[in-house]
Amino acid sequence: MGKRGKKSVHIRCRRCGHISYNVKTGVCSYCGYGKSTKIRKYNWKKPGK
Repeated sequence: MGKRGKKSVHIRCRRCGHISYNVKTGVCSYCGYGKSTKIRKYNWKKPGK
């Protein structure tokens, strides 16, 4: 397989700071930057009681 891993798929997001900004699509998978102005959030992510 050789030496792989030169290209980085995800880089640091300028809005949330996580390394989840996809360079190809231009969307952050954590906060939704690049797709919408609202912060990405779901109810299933919140911890239950």
